[in-house]
Amino acid sequence: MRITGRTMSTPILEEVDNNVKVRCGMVKVSDGKTRPTPMRLQLSMEILKLQKEESTPPNHNVRPTPSDSRVRIVGVTRQKVGGLGLSIKGGAEHKLPILISRIFKEQAADQTGQLFVGDAIIKVNGELITHCQHDEAVNILRNAGDIVMLTVKHYRAATPFLQKANQEEGELDNGCMSEENDGWKCNGSSDHSLDSRTTTLTRWVDIITVPLMMAYVTRYIFGTDKLRPNAFEVRGLNGSSTGVVHCDDAAILSQWLKYITDNIMGLTHLQMKLYNRNFPAAERIEYMGWVNEGILNNNQPWQNYRPRFLTLKGTDVMLFDSPPLNVGDWKECGLVFKVYQSMLRVIKDSENVDERQHCFLIQTSGQESRYFSVETRQELLRIESSWHNSVCAAVIKLGSKSFNVSFGGKLAGLTLDWNMGFALFDNISRQFLWQYKFSQLRGSSDDGKSKLKLHFQDVETKSIETKELECSNLQALLFCMHAFLTAKVASVDPAFLSSRTP
Repeated sequence: MRITGRTMSTPILEEVDNNVKVRCGMVKVSDGKTRPTPMRLQLSMEILKLQKEESTPPNHNVRPTPSDSRVRIVGVTRQKVGGLGLSIKGGAEHKLPILISRIFKEQAADQTGQLFVGDAIIKVNGELITHCQHDEAVNILRNAGDIVMLTVKHYRAATPFLQKANQEEGELDNGCMSEENDGWKCNGSSDHSLDSRTTTLTRWVDIITVPLMMAYVTRYIFGTDKLRPNAFEVRGLNGSSTGVVHCDDAAILSQWLKYITDNIMGLTHLQMKLYNRNFPAAERIEYMGWVNEGILNNNQPWQNYRPRFLTLKGTDVMLFDSPPLNVGDWKECGLVFKVYQSMLRVIKDSENVDERQHCFLIQTSGQESRYFSVETRQELLRIESSWHNSVCAAVIKLGSKSFNVSFGGKLAGLTLDWNMGFALFDNISRQFLWQYKFSQLRGSSDDGKSKLKLHFQDVETKSIETKELECSNLQALLFCMHAFLTAKVASVDPAFLSSRTP
């Protein structure tokens, strides 16, 4: 059995027997220049479609139906596979009876030989359902037991458009296709009693199809920080685009954005799992998704934005112009830097450089800071959480990292070690001059150039000991220190990371 709903001005849920969820609703679509035209938006897990209504003449070559409209009682024995073997439409909320819209071949309803497309179900096991809404009728049928007595009456005027819908969708013996795929409906007298010869058949025809795998949705005018009022655009990997989709109000816009974003995110997580099967544990993907990078334009900061595909994989932060579509594409990334030598900083609302929201900086040793924006706060929190997870995994894999420094005017090596903590190695004597655990660090300060002061607390005396160093690669050292300290805190307190999970 299937549960279906009729298209409304707001998104509604349609559930079919293979658990595929489809949402439909009326929107207006434009190319950003011309006047918007009405279309129906249909959203499934993997595809977003924009459809227009098309009329077609009625089909008189239909299978025979009952010769009269007398009330009949038909017994149906439910099957373990296929259930009752029928689909229904209608309901009190649509001012329609509960109509049998399809009977599946060689299944329970078909085997009776006494049920027809266009039959209205009046009673189920003697219980009147003529005033039930669609979902109520479905629940009654689902819970009616193994032997179901249906009281039905045939509506001849309803039969042509229901059969036409089935013919257009094609015959499938296993009944895995939804009768709503082409969205057939009947336009005619509102009392649904008009003669079939005057019935006009219409259907929804696909105009635009956008695959949602690694697609992205945006409310901004492409390349700018200008937000469209009550409108959005979805762009797919295959170059397809919905154009500008306009909604009636902010509430409907919010619904569509959530539904579409959730589907894209679900597909992205699935693709991550598929990729990670081919990578060793130390190189697994922690995050991937679309961001928008601010690009300088004629010395005017952040006036242009371009989409970039950001990934956190193993110890690497990677930026692609387009998503990697196979394992080999991961080797072709033009911009890669180490997560343990980088910093992510979420931008406060008061610090935004323009009208773009949900922004963050990635600072990397030896490179200019990069400014990014995402569409939602949820996505920003997801990136922040994934970043911390990647830092911890990268540091544990790295184990230790050494930097050439000067201490007391002598060359030395400062090692950050996962087990030892801070350790200074004298290059001349080939011995460690001092060593402190990460937990002993009480603070640090630097001049932004090369000088660094580390303040440690002695375990026994509790006094603060300051060590002054010089490092030519100070920024890399500071970022790496931050990475080791973050990972150490997370290892002591697992809640540190879980608290950052949106």
